[in-house]
Amino acid sequence: MKEESAAARGLAGPILVWGAGAIGGTIGAYLVRAGHAVVFVDADAQHVEAITRDGLEIEGPIDAFRIRAPAYTPETVKGRYRRVILAVKAHHTEAACRAIEPHLAADGYVLSAQNGLCETIIADVVGRDRTIGAFVNFSADWMAPGRIMYGGRGAVVLGELDGTTTPRLTALHELLSLFEPGAIITDNIWGYLWGKLGYGAMLFAQGVAEKGIADTLARPELLPLWRRLAGEVMAVAAAEGIAPLGFNGYEPAAFGAAGTEDGASASVAAMVAFNRPNAKTHSGIWRDLWVRKRRTEVDAQLAPIIPIGAKHGIACPTLAALVTMIHECEAGTRPMADANLMELPR
Repeated sequence: MKEESAAARGLAGPILVWGAGAIGGTIGAYLVRAGHAVVFVDADAQHVEAITRDGLEIEGPIDAFRIRAPAYTPETVKGRYRRVILAVKAHHTEAACRAIEPHLAADGYVLSAQNGLCETIIADVVGRDRTIGAFVNFSADWMAPGRIMYGGRGAVVLGELDGTTTPRLTALHELLSLFEPGAIITDNIWGYLWGKLGYGAMLFAQGVAEKGIADTLARPELLPLWRRLAGEVMAVAAAEGIAPLGFNGYEPAAFGAAGTEDGASASVAAMVAFNRPNAKTHSGIWRDLWVRKRRTEVDAQLAPIIPIGAKHGIACPTLAALVTMIHECEAGTRPMADANLMELPR
């Protein structure tokens, strides 16, 4: 077992993982296995009951193990914590932060292990100085109460919102490296978050289709769609003064104003190669729509980009059409079909 450094001991105490699903459950389980005290919180009472009774099981091609740790619903958790990892769906961020606030120590922080620009919401509730940003691109799925499938490794990036490197960030990096040894610290966390939004737009599109991520991205007739979707996000990011950063095959510049068809094609091919061996074949959006039959994160991730673009005089018709299509799927008025993607502006 790896011994904690002085920096890590400086933020001692149990780690509160709020949202014990695919992302939070996987990270938390690795930290427990490494010897850290972790407390899980999840809104799903059956999931909490299963973890309490049988432990939390990680399965899949990357690893297979079971850990035991205390688990609570938001109404039953007690205590105050200096380290909180928030891993709820983006549209539940504000409510979760308000529930977390009474449990957050005055000198503690909330780390956003989420998709989207959730850090802004967290900072509004608990304070900017108690918020740390993160970008994660590993693959995991909630399979059943107490069971999570860890399907594929991916980028893990940590950063203070103002780009500084602080002792708590260094300690947090050491901690998260127990889960992902390739985790890095960045002085441009917003670049990664906007980069993920560009890639995420493609994943939302896959969510309305039948084929998996790799097979959907690989459809040559959809390259103009990928360029439009990611291009609209990159244009808004540029107008906001953000320099998006790439990861796991996604190259933001290939979809920016100076991007070429060949550059975008090469980036898509790299994303296909990254996703092809992944045991998680379909996006979390697809699972929300067609397996778990629940709302997606589209209104908290893609939809906000449209008014930000309008503020800069940038139209986002492809994003707007995709948001509408996702809403139709959520409402049950549009079936899952690969042909859905041919209806989007390309």
